[in-house]
Amino acid sequence: MIIEQLIFTVITLVLFILIFCKMIKNNDTTYVVVLVMQTLGISINFISVIGSLNINIVLKVIMWIISVVLPIIIIILEKRNISLFETTKLLRAKIYFKIGNNKKAKQQLIDIIDRNADSYKAHKQLAEIYESEGGMRKAIDEYVQAIDIKKNDYDSYYKVAGLLNNLDKKDEAIQMLNNLLNKQPDYCEASKLLGDIYCAKEMYKEAVSVYQDALQYNPADYELHYNLGMVYTMLNDFQNAKQSYQKAAELNSLLYNTNYSLAEIALIYKELEEAKERFVKATEDEELAADAYYELAKICLIQLDKDTAINYANLAIELDAKKIVEKINNDSIFIPIYAKLSIPFNLEISEEKKTKMTKKEKMVKEHLEEMSEITRNLSYNDIRLLRKNREKNEKNKEIENNDREIQE
Repeated sequence: MIIEQLIFTVITLVLFILIFCKMIKNNDTTYVVVLVMQTLGISINFISVIGSLNINIVLKVIMWIISVVLPIIIIILEKRNISLFETTKLLRAKIYFKIGNNKKAKQQLIDIIDRNADSYKAHKQLAEIYESEGGMRKAIDEYVQAIDIKKNDYDSYYKVAGLLNNLDKKDEAIQMLNNLLNKQPDYCEASKLLGDIYCAKEMYKEAVSVYQDALQYNPADYELHYNLGMVYTMLNDFQNAKQSYQKAAELNSLLYNTNYSLAEIALIYKELEEAKERFVKATEDEELAADAYYELAKICLIQLDKDTAINYANLAIELDAKKIVEKINNDSIFIPIYAKLSIPFNLEISEEKKTKMTKKEKMVKEHLEEMSEITRNLSYNDIRLLRKNREKNEKNKEIENNDREIQE
């Protein structure tokens, strides 16, 4: 018992001196807490020696933890360049941030940076706080500082690109994302963002290249196939668009936008039965249902099935009267059944539907609808001719590629 107490006293005194010297050397009051805990352990041990008291096992374990184990852990961590000051400040910053006190959280991180400008974690955490507050420029500055310290912080590259895009600095965002993808070509989210930015700038061929490259590393990502389908749509390359949409639909059967797009492409090629099947699937989506029923009504009118057309048109009106009635009024195909449609007396009171679609999805949807309208009056012979021309062009391209490979 006495030997154990003696060993404990010697170890704790040595550790106490080491921690005290660190506090003086680093001019860091963070160590005071550790010293107080050590003093508590030493005091308990001293009282037990003077009073010849037997300490129970629980108190003895606590005594060893606060007076010996904790100081040893701190010394080991600092040998590995893990600062107690920085670790404590980072922990406090996280706590303050979680409880919504951003001001105090930022101050903790600024204290770290004032002492150590190369603290990666402090810059990164500070950037995240600025971003959450909407301070995009300050967030960019801090993320860039983090990247300068840790060159392989690809997530910060992505964050900076996203913030630059939000600030409408698309060219800078493109440069950042290209740099990122050169270093980390399988970074799927970066490819998606780069493709989106190219689409926003109507650089559709560049977007196709980005999505195709990304699919080499992420072939089972349905969003990449879906995005590629949308880009091909904007290029009026409906055959490739169809293939991409079909692959997206295979990977995610709940992606109803692909069914709607495939239905519109089927309409363009006069494949009415396939279009009907796809539009029926699209009605399962609350947002697409009204438009899908409207398109089904048009197909039924083309097929001279007026009764079914009336039912579909009325379903569409019931779901979104304001939008659908405007479409019906602008399309002469509905004239034969117009009198039998349940059009509300006052459309102004109709509630405007909120959309979950992205700006790109809306643009692609409108483009497809416009193209299907343009091609609606083409004869079946015209459509067959278009298909033959496309197949011929594809075959010629394949022959040219083969000839080029042979020459090389």
